[in-house]
Amino acid sequence: MQILSKTVSTPLIRPSIVIAGTNSGCGKTTLSIGIMAALVERGLKVQPFKVGPDFIDPMFHTFVTGRNSLNLDSWMLQEKTVQYLFAKHLIDADIAIIEGVMGLYDGYGGISLEGSTADVSKIIGAPVILVISGEAMSLSAAALVKGFVEFDKNVNVQGIVINNVSSPGHYKLLKEVIEENTGVAVLGYIRTMGEVTISSRHLGLVTSAEIHDLKVKVGMISRQIKTTVDLDLLLKLAGKAKKIDVFNNNPKIETAAVEKLKIAVAKDKAFCFYYQDNLELLEMLGAEVVFFSPVSDDRLPENVDGLYIGGGYPEIWAEELQNNLAMRMDIKSHVEQGLPTYAECGGLMYLTDSIRVGEDREFAMVGLIPGKSSMSSSLKRFGYVYVKLMDDTILAKKGSKIRAHEFHYSETVVDKRFKPCFEVSKRRDGLINQSWYCGYQIYHLLAGYAHIHFWSNPEFARNFVKSCAEYRARKNEQETL
Repeated sequence: MQILSKTVSTPLIRPSIVIAGTNSGCGKTTLSIGIMAALVERGLKVQPFKVGPDFIDPMFHTFVTGRNSLNLDSWMLQEKTVQYLFAKHLIDADIAIIEGVMGLYDGYGGISLEGSTADVSKIIGAPVILVISGEAMSLSAAALVKGFVEFDKNVNVQGIVINNVSSPGHYKLLKEVIEENTGVAVLGYIRTMGEVTISSRHLGLVTSAEIHDLKVKVGMISRQIKTTVDLDLLLKLAGKAKKIDVFNNNPKIETAAVEKLKIAVAKDKAFCFYYQDNLELLEMLGAEVVFFSPVSDDRLPENVDGLYIGGGYPEIWAEELQNNLAMRMDIKSHVEQGLPTYAECGGLMYLTDSIRVGEDREFAMVGLIPGKSSMSSSLKRFGYVYVKLMDDTILAKKGSKIRAHEFHYSETVVDKRFKPCFEVSKRRDGLINQSWYCGYQIYHLLAGYAHIHFWSNPEFARNFVKSCAEYRARKNEQETL
C-alpha cells in the first residue's frame, strides 16, 4: 500500500525566503535566527529549513520556531524529492525561512552548483536574500552584488542585508550605491554583536542544548533584526515564491501493512545528529519512534523492535557514557539477542570497545564492535560520499547504493578479522577519484561513519522497518512456545 503523510494534492505556494551568503561566516545563521524569532513574535507559523547536510544549525532553528527544521539537500536527494519534502512541511505553516550553506554558489566538490544554496533556491522557487560584508568597502559592494546577481540569472536574488558596517552613515552609503547600481533592494544591516557570540568546536557550533542562556541571546538578536532590517519588505519579497506542483512529483513509498513497530532512537546531548526526514520516513513506513538517552537512562524503552543511534559528540560526554554501565549492558544484551540496530558516526564509536580522547584518557563503551575509536586534531573525512553495500545487511542487499555525508575528526580501528561491508567513494566528473572501506555488522547490527539520507534511497528505510518486523515476529513466536 502507499503511505504518505500530509499528502499534497494541488500546487502549493507559501511565502518563502532563502537566506544566502557570499561565503561561510558572513552572518547567515545570525540573520536567519533573528528573522525567525521576529516573525514568530508576530504570530506567524515559521517553518525553518537548512540547505545541505548540517545538523547543528537546524537545532537552533527548532529552538527558535518550535517546529522541526528540515534539511534540503539537492546532492543527496533528487529534485522532485526536495520539492516534495519542502512542500510537505509547509502545509500548515505561514512562511518558510531557509538558511543557506557556505557561499550562494558553492556546491558539490567546489566546482558544481549541485547541492548549493543557489541550486536549492531554484528547485523550490524561493527568492533569495544575500548577506554580504560591508567591511572596508563602498562602491565595491555594488560590484560584489552585481557579480552574484548576474552569475546565474535564474537565481532570484531579491534583496541584500549588509553585515560588518562601521556606522549608520556607512550603511546609508552602501545602501545607496548598491540600489543605484544593481537595482536590488537593501533590506537592512546586522550590527556586530559580540555579546551573542556562539561558541564552536570541531564539528561546528556547539549545540543549542548546551547554551544555557540561548533564549536571552535569541531575544537580543531578534530585537536587533527588528530594529535594523525591514521585515515588512522581506515578507513582501517572500510572497514572490513560485508554486510547486507536488501532486505530480509525490514519491510513492511502498510497504506492506505491518503491526505498529517501535524503534528506539538515541537522542540526548551525546547523540543528536539526525535528519528529521529520516525519522519521519520510518514513521510513514509503520514505525513508532521513541527517544531515549544513553547518557541518563538505565535501559532501552520497553518492547522495542529496532534501535537507531545517530551521530553527535560521544567523545565530549564519554565519561558519562562510560559511567552508565546499565545502559551499555542493556544495549549489548538486546543486540546480542538479535535486535536490528543501525548506527552511524558517533553511534559507531559508542558501539566499539572504547573511545580514546587525548593522549591518556580512554573510556569504555558498549563493546559490540571489536575495535577502538580515537579522536584526532585533524579532520579525517569531510564531504559528500557514495555508499555501496558489499554484503547483505539489515538496510539493503549487496550492491545497493545510497548517497551520504561524512564529517568527523575521529578514527575507528576495527579488528582486521572484521570484514567491512561499505565501499565509500568520492567522484569527480563521474569517475571515482577516492575510495575507502567502512561499515561493520555483527548479529543484526550495522554501523558506519557515513550519515545516510533515507530519502536518497527509501528502500534502506523500508528494509530496516522490515528487519524490525521480522524481529518482532521471531520474538512473538518464541514467547508463544
